Amino acid sequence: MPTIETFHMPDAGEGLTEADIVTWRVAPGDTVEVNQPLVEIETAKSLVELPCPFDGVVVRLLAQEGDTVEVGVAIAEFDVDPDGEAPADDAPVAQDAVAAEAVVEESAAPAPAPAPAAAPEAPAAPAPAASSPAASSPAQDGSGAVLVGYGVKAGSAQRRPRRDGALDPIGGADEASEYPVLAKPPVRKLARELGVDLTTVTPSGPGGLVTREDVEQAAQAMSARSLATYAGDDQPWLESGYSKDGGRSTRVPVRSVRKRTAEAMVKSAFTAPHVTVFHTADVTETMHLVARLKADREFQDVRVTPLLIVAKALLLAVRRHPEINASWDDEAQEIVYKHFVNLGIAASTPRGLLVPNIKDAHRLPLHELAAEIGELTALARENRTPPAALSGGTISITNVGPLGIDTGTPILNPGESAILAFGAIREQPWVHEGEIKVRWVTQLALSFDHRLVDGELGARVLADVGRVMSDPSQGLVWG
Repeated sequence: MPTIETFHMPDAGEGLTEADIVTWRVAPGDTVEVNQPLVEIETAKSLVELPCPFDGVVVRLLAQEGDTVEVGVAIAEFDVDPDGEAPADDAPVAQDAVAAEAVVEESAAPAPAPAPAAAPEAPAAPAPAASSPAASSPAQDGSGAVLVGYGVKAGSAQRRPRRDGALDPIGGADEASEYPVLAKPPVRKLARELGVDLTTVTPSGPGGLVTREDVEQAAQAMSARSLATYAGDDQPWLESGYSKDGGRSTRVPVRSVRKRTAEAMVKSAFTAPHVTVFHTADVTETMHLVARLKADREFQDVRVTPLLIVAKALLLAVRRHPEINASWDDEAQEIVYKHFVNLGIAASTPRGLLVPNIKDAHRLPLHELAAEIGELTALARENRTPPAALSGGTISITNVGPLGIDTGTPILNPGESAILAFGAIREQPWVHEGEIKVRWVTQLALSFDHRLVDGELGARVLADVGRVMSDPSQGLVWG
């Protein structure tokens, strides 16, 4: 007799409450092994690939790609004893195949006369035998007839959106034509959200089933046509959107990193009283140092940029003024002073803004700091940042210089007391040693939480950063 084990959505790290199903690496009927890649999920922080927890055969996938699933909700079932003999009326079957067969057989049968009452959302499937467990679970439409393996399961109300596998025509039973469009309810929901007419979609699934991929491809084609009219070219940031007004505008659902970033920034902006101080610095000596390090054989395996020097300068300033490295505990009404520095580096990624941090950055010499910065930014841009790297930061840097921006007033990451904005480095006329000369100049801005950082402290920290940037040898004195 088969032994069924259920896999529940785990907490991918740092107390997350939900995640999106991105890509299933397996399908019903597949034989799997422990630690084999099972599913790729997207949390509010990063993409994570979950390993398979069992040896056996995949029985059912309880969540569709694109679904948002809460931690603790069942997402897959496995037969961990596939050699066991199962009763004929309770044999596990592949989800898509059974559902498709049931609807294809039903659509081939003579259509019943329409009932005067409102039709159920899905066509009734052949009723299972009385001894079948599914027979004892009433269907949502009240008919009591459900497909084998698709009965209502305990706790199903906790999952969102609905993930039942029944198929139905494009309308109710009274609206079905001789050749109904076959699609599962989650696929229909997606089509409604994306503004896709299912009757115009070419199905690729078994028995003429319209799949999620079919709808997404149709939506992308619609977006491409709309954008060609509007902008003359595709825009990657609109690929996941849909139109409700014939292409005059595109709506993109807010989810995952963008959603988390928006929530965090609103919370930070309206919780911590922000103050920003500015400083213009002559960084000519920093540029000379960067050039020398690039030519140094010991630094040939890492990328050396001015960001590396400003990161080291900030770490030295924190060492001189450790009270800047703190957080405000609102519940306990306490200031928490950190005796370590987890240095965050803001990175723009295809999924939105991420701020991964370098753990214990204050302990790293310059070469190791350069290596960590390079690895951190590379992982972020490849959507491979581990969740642990996105939590626990104590102070951050946002580098707006590569975009040609002089400076800004950055918003604090929740749980941090300060963030440094590093602007573009430009050649400008500057008074140096009593003469006007062309020098490399940049602007620095430090935003801080005025609840625990006074203006004097913030100004001293920023002045120290500027001093090291103007004269990197000062770091030898403070280091």
